[in-house]
Amino acid sequence: MSLLDLPFLLETRRNHALEHATLKILSPKYPARPLGGHSNPTGFMIFGDVHTDDLCAAVDEAFDRLRTGENDLAIHPGCGTNYATSGLLAGSLAWFGLSGKGAWYKKLWRIPFILPLAVLVWGLSKPLGPKLQAKVTTEANLGEMEIVSVQKIRPSLHRVITR
Repeated sequence: MSLLDLPFLLETRRNHALEHATLKILSPKYPARPLGGHSNPTGFMIFGDVHTDDLCAAVDEAFDRLRTGENDLAIHPGCGTNYATSGLLAGSLAWFGLSGKGAWYKKLWRIPFILPLAVLVWGLSKPLGPKLQAKVTTEANLGEMEIVSVQKIRPSLHRVITR
């Protein structure tokens, strides 16, 4: 058993996949509205002004399509994993380039060299985010997951509960 298969992590990864699939199915119906989500072991939240009936239909369709093997629905271009991966790699390169002994003002000459390298690393790291989603932060195989309910918490916030 790997760390990613621990129950609370596996449940979160499955909910994350269902959240992504739901957002991919829902967003064409609401193209001008910002939508987002947040997953945890008991389900996920959907942020955005959507009708509860539309969300229920999207969750059900996402669930069915993931069950039939449409694993690509679990990978979302707007996932925080993408941003975190690129930002962490580029930021780490910049930090490493500016670290070391000496006064900060004596390191300023490094910036013209570090900045283009950080931008290059940021660009080259773009394919890594979706790969990390596929292998680490989502799990498209939903196992024995069930959708318990979809609840409107307040305007622009819904909670999808799974088990």
